[in-house]
Amino acid sequence: MTNKLEMDRRQFVVTTAVVGGGMSLTLGMAPNADGAVMASPPWSTPLAPGSVEFTPYLAIGPDDTITIRVPTPEIGNGVTTQIPATVCEELECDWSKVKSEYASANRDVTEGGVYTGDIGRLAFFGGRSTAKSRQDLMLQTGASARERLKLAAAQQWNVPVSEVEAKESKLIHARTNRTLRYGEVAAKAATLKLDKEPGLKSPKDWVRLGKDRVPKLHVQQVVNGSTVFGMDVRLPNMLYAAIKQAPAHGGKLKSYDANAIKDRPGIRGVVVVDPSEPRTMPRVAAPFPLEQTLPQSAIAVIADQYWQARSALDSMPVEWDDGPGAKWTTTQTIYKAALDALADPAAGGVARKEGDFAAAYAGAARKLEATYLVPFADHATMEPLNGTAMVTADKVDVWHPSANPVQTLVIAAHETGVDPAKVFVHQTLVGGSFGRRVYGDDSRMVVAVAKKMPGRPIHVIWSREETTRQGRYRSFVAGKLTAGLGADGYPVALKGVIAGHAPALNFTPATAGPTGGVTTAQLSTSPYAGMIPNLLVEAKPVAINLMGGPYRGPSTHPIAFMIEQFVDEMAAAGGKDAVEYRRRLLQNEKNKGWLSVLNEAAAKAEWGKKTFPKGTGQGIALGIFGETLIADVATVQVTQDGGLKVLQIDVAFDTGNILARDNVINQLEGGTMWGVNMAINEELTVRNGRVVEGNFDDYPMIRIADSPKVNVHFGGLTGGERFSEIGEPPSIAVAPALANAIFRATGKRLREMPFRNADLSWS
Repeated sequence: MTNKLEMDRRQFVVTTAVVGGGMSLTLGMAPNADGAVMASPPWSTPLAPGSVEFTPYLAIGPDDTITIRVPTPEIGNGVTTQIPATVCEELECDWSKVKSEYASANRDVTEGGVYTGDIGRLAFFGGRSTAKSRQDLMLQTGASARERLKLAAAQQWNVPVSEVEAKESKLIHARTNRTLRYGEVAAKAATLKLDKEPGLKSPKDWVRLGKDRVPKLHVQQVVNGSTVFGMDVRLPNMLYAAIKQAPAHGGKLKSYDANAIKDRPGIRGVVVVDPSEPRTMPRVAAPFPLEQTLPQSAIAVIADQYWQARSALDSMPVEWDDGPGAKWTTTQTIYKAALDALADPAAGGVARKEGDFAAAYAGAARKLEATYLVPFADHATMEPLNGTAMVTADKVDVWHPSANPVQTLVIAAHETGVDPAKVFVHQTLVGGSFGRRVYGDDSRMVVAVAKKMPGRPIHVIWSREETTRQGRYRSFVAGKLTAGLGADGYPVALKGVIAGHAPALNFTPATAGPTGGVTTAQLSTSPYAGMIPNLLVEAKPVAINLMGGPYRGPSTHPIAFMIEQFVDEMAAAGGKDAVEYRRRLLQNEKNKGWLSVLNEAAAKAEWGKKTFPKGTGQGIALGIFGETLIADVATVQVTQDGGLKVLQIDVAFDTGNILARDNVINQLEGGTMWGVNMAINEELTVRNGRVVEGNFDDYPMIRIADSPKVNVHFGGLTGGERFSEIGEPPSIAVAPALANAIFRATGKRLREMPFRNADLSWS
């Protein structure tokens, strides 16, 4: 194949070599120990005989089947429909003939980055599918293939190509009333090179993108149960493993008695995972830092069936050394450490400084201060962590519900020492990620166990308790905000001090700089900050044993919870309406999306136009993730004895433009519900360095009966060429909007989550 690294993007689209029908890059098609293969789910099948590639993203079969390869996993975000829809917008094909298939991470490694050339290390990440470079590449892929098909038809008919029309997978020559199917000329078209790349449609002429309904390609298989999630993988000769990791993160396995279970039915062996064993850094870089994926000390039992392994593991005597983590005797000791850090002038460092806060604060007409606490929260995915791997001396196959297959590939190479070119990741559907599966520590453990029993596929399954207690949590954060208001009630000085568990808040190791990687997003980068002449933001890392990681909208929720409530407190102190106060703070902001979403949410929720009885109130909050802006107005009702009901949340947003209206609504509704549950219910507690909660009986989830009405409003969109992401942002502003609404209903400020712990009663 031609060396792609020497080509620019457009040339690559045109000149990629044709590949015949034997090529199979589909989910679950790797050989097992007996040379058999796992059946592919119906929506991801091998290319039909005679199919040809136009690019690594696009192949067309003689039966007109359009196969579009998608690097990013389907994690409920609709990406396995959205990317094909983008290609087909220009390809002018019959949507009923389109199928999506996962792109091969192995192929990307062995062919010089054929799938990571457009957006780099995040190309295989479960989000970011609307990045402009990827969108442009997908549109150009469809347009180029369409024009090559037209050229092939024109040559066959000996007519000018300008007379050939492409429509619904047919090539039409109206003057002579002749037609050809795409599949009839695909083989010829794939060999042709265009003199000039075609231009792209104007978005105003799109017929699929931006419309209400694009039928999702994989939904039918999800509904009828024929598609494959990680837990559904079945391979000949497959064994099962149940696993326990150090209950206190960072602890060590001290002793175990394998003899106690060796005679139980189906038991094949006991495996110990040692985090200190040497590992060789692979030649391929990981998308996310490998130090975030290193395994915990662990022990696993392998058996013929999972429940044989699970019951044996539960009954086997195992002793752990909890290590330094044991000093965190309760959750309150952790919170105290954070509060102490807030008050320690020698801790941490400055994240942003404008003007002279101390002088301006000293001369302020009114002064405000508030301290906030946000607890650990788990991702609580529907599908528990799991994965299957088969390791031999020179090959690794991994069947996994990954959020980034390239990350899984590099981890497997790192864990086994096998050449990355000999590692094959077979992506399954994902039963929820929300950031939990991004770093890949789960795939690391799968391979670490499987390599101890080479030559057999080993399906490693975390129990729900293990999944919960071995999370990579949204970290706790403590914050103290201090403001000085001028005579007009608006801030002349603002200080924010944030203490937190740095690795949970972003992708920066805890050792990064004096601020330790602790985020101050939503505060130091807030548009409010630009309106406050004297600003000081400090960050103070708190090192504890619990491990953190990305969490839907990483780095945003805790700070938005603080700053958006504090803005309301400043408004109230100055005798101003909360919406009008924000309008004034944002009046000179260059990004007009802020006022656009604020005004849209307020208008649609009829802010200020309703008179609510005591116990009912509305609250508003803003948030930003990447380039996407969110505004939420929450309406709540609180009974006199403190019973809370969220009645309605009105959501406005600005992504610039949108590609799939229904999918946007789905993401905004789901993300908003995530935010409601996070605010009201979610809290992990700690005892002697160990997470206490293990299942949904003690880690409550919001029930359907308690779910509010979520109204999604599109009037905040500012247009332009931007198509910002929508999966991460929706949960950011929910908690402060709810807290502000509860205050207006009851007169009580909520400065800690979850709200279920608060006394909301009023009289």
